[in-house]
Amino acid sequence: EVQLVESGGGSVQAGGSLTLSCAASGFTFDDYAIAWFRQAPGKEREGVSCLSFSDGNKYYPDSMKGRFTIFSDNAKNTVYLQMNSLEPEDTAVYYCAAGSTKRNNWLFIAAGSGVDYWGKGTLVTVSS
Repeated sequence: EVQLVESGGGSVQAGGSLTLSCAASGFTFDDYAIAWFRQAPGKEREGVSCLSFSDGNKYYPDSMKGRFTIFSDNAKNTVYLQMNSLEPEDTAVYYCAAGSTKRNNWLFIAAGSGVDYWGKGTLVTVSS
């Protein structure tokens, strides 16, 4: 059974940092892209970052470049999202997702298309 389990969410003050984890089971990363998304109350889901394991490419929206970093520990089958300089606008439920890069371009997966598996999310709250 494939599972993606997020952890590491919590409450932090503006300017603080958090590192989220996405532990995967039931598949290996080799032919997948792992992406992070977030959804704030009343807002649409947005892509936060994506890592393509087939070629090592990484994606960040402009608003997150320099603040967020995606990286992995392949031995632990875990992908992390390090978030620095957090702002109240970063408050959201953060989800990780996996999509096969054999079937879809990794940028489609980064945009939310072609995602095969979703985690249940972890809440990040940033206070001012």
